[in-house]
Amino acid sequence: MRAAPPPPLAAQPTPLSRLLGIALDALRAGAEERGGPLPAGGPRAVTARVRDALGAVLPETGTGQDEALRTLVHLLAAGAADPAHPLCAAHLHTPPLAVAAAADLAAAALNPSLDSWDQAPAASALEAEVTAALAAEVFPAADRPDALVTTGGTESNQLALLLARERHGPGLTTVTGAAAHHSFRRAAWLLGLPEPVVLPTPRGVLDPEAVARTLAEREGPVLLAATAGTTDEGLIDPLPALADACAAHGAELHVDAAYGGPLLLSRAHRPLLEGLDRARTVTLDLHKLGWQPVAAGLLAVREAGDLAALAHTADYLNAGDDTEAGLPDLLGRSLRTTRRPDVLKAAVTLRALGRSGLGALVDLCMERARDLADLVEKAPELELRARPVLTTVLFRPAGAEDAAVAAIRRRLLAEGRAVLGRAEADGRLWLKATLLNPHTTPDDLAQLITLVEGGTDR
Repeated sequence: MRAAPPPPLAAQPTPLSRLLGIALDALRAGAEERGGPLPAGGPRAVTARVRDALGAVLPETGTGQDEALRTLVHLLAAGAADPAHPLCAAHLHTPPLAVAAAADLAAAALNPSLDSWDQAPAASALEAEVTAALAAEVFPAADRPDALVTTGGTESNQLALLLARERHGPGLTTVTGAAAHHSFRRAAWLLGLPEPVVLPTPRGVLDPEAVARTLAEREGPVLLAATAGTTDEGLIDPLPALADACAAHGAELHVDAAYGGPLLLSRAHRPLLEGLDRARTVTLDLHKLGWQPVAAGLLAVREAGDLAALAHTADYLNAGDDTEAGLPDLLGRSLRTTRRPDVLKAAVTLRALGRSGLGALVDLCMERARDLADLVEKAPELELRARPVLTTVLFRPAGAEDAAVAAIRRRLLAEGRAVLGRAEADGRLWLKATLLNPHTTPDDLAQLITLVEGGTDR
C-alpha cells in the first residue's frame, strides 16, 4: 500500500503550528507597543520606524524564518490601524472574526486557485453552494439567482456595469446619485461607457421624482445605480420607489449594498432593505458588516443567465472537451484568472454563527451607532448631523470652522488616540464615526466624545 502523500509545505503541522505561534506572539507584542488604535507620530514617524526595522529588503543572507516572521509581523502590528480597537472608527473596515481569520489561514496553506477545477476541486464546489445560497437571500423569489465572488464593492459594481453593457451595448447610460460610490464613474471610464449622469442628493439619498424625470428624458438604455448604505452617511436610497420608476420607464436597477446588504441577516433591520430584490444586480461586501478578512465581496444577479456574458475559454484551463466531459468551467466566474478561495472564510462564518449570530452582530453595531448619536445630542459642545440609519454617525464641534474640524481629526491621528473619518454634508465638514466593532462599549463611545471635545479647546 502506498503511503499517503505529505501535506503541502505550508500546511505541514509542525512548521505551520510553530510559526503560527511566533506570528500570534508578534501580533500581541506589536499591539501592546502601539497601545492605541493607530501608531503615534504620523506618516513620517511610521515610515522611519518601518525603514529602521526592515533594513535591507533583500539581504544577501537571510535572517531565518523565525526572525523574519517575528520582526515583520511585530512591525506591522505596531504600525497598524487596528479595526479591533474601539476608537478605530473611520472607515468601513471591520475587525475580522477569529474563526474567519483561521479559515483564511487554512485557505492560504492549501493554496487552491479557482481558475480550473483540477486546482480547486472542493473549493469550486463549495463556492458554487455558498454563492447560490447567498444569491437566494438577496432574490428569494427568483428562479435562478446566482452570485460571483469579488474583491469588494468596486469590482462588483464594475461587473454590474459590464453585464449591463453586454445586454444593451456601449450606449448604456448610468444614472447615479451624488452620494453614490466613486467606483461607478471609474467603471464607466474603464468600460468605455458615457460619463454617468449624477443627480444631486441634498438629503443624501436619491429623490424618486427627480429620478423618474431623468429616466423619462433619457433616450436609449439606462442603468440606475442606487445605494443601500452610502459611504459618507450610511443612508439607504428609497428602493421601492426607485424600482417603480425603473419599471415605468424601462430602465434597469442595480443596487450597491456593499455596506447595508448584511442587514438581510437581521430580523429587526431587514425591512430597511425592502425593494432590494427588485434590482437586477446587487453588490454585497462581507468584509464590512460581515466581519471577514479582506477580500470578501459578491455580485448577486437575479438571473444566472446574465453571467453567460463572462464566458471565456483558455484551452489549458477549460478546454471544450473537458467541459463536455463534466469538469466545471470556472473562467466565467470572474474577470480574474488566479483566484484564492475567499469563499471558505465566509462559509465557515455562516456555519459557525448562523443567521441569528450574524444578525445579532449587525444589531449590536446598529445599537452602538444610536448610543453615539445619543451622546452627541447630549453634549452641548457638539452637533449631530442626523440620527443614524446604519452604523455611521456624523458630528462636529458646534460652530466650528471646517479647518478646525479637520485639525481635530488630524491631531487625533497624529497622537494615535482615535481614528475618525471625514465627510462633507450640508456644505460643511463633519467628523465621521463608522461603528462596525460589536465589542465597542458605551464607555468607549464616551471616551471618543471626550477626545473630540478636548480638541476644541486647543
